Amino acid sequence: MNQPQRPDPEPLQTNDQAAVLVGTGLWAVALVVLLIFPPAPENSWWVWTCVAGIAGGLFGLWFVTRMKRRR
Repeated sequence: MNQPQRPDPEPLQTNDQAAVLVGTGLWAVALVVLLIFPPAPENSWWVWTCVAGIAGGLFGLWFVTRMKRRR
């Protein structure tokens, strides 16, 4: 029943900054599209969702860069 445990694999090296930049860029594209083709008044919250996505992405980029420097 007690089998020897395998060692944990090494963590994958990823480019977190690129992933955050792509996500933030997609939010920016969505915002531009919504500013060109405005949604119906009851769906104006879509614009603010894009703004919040961009703000979150910029925070994420700052955070990932900071964590990368600490390692």
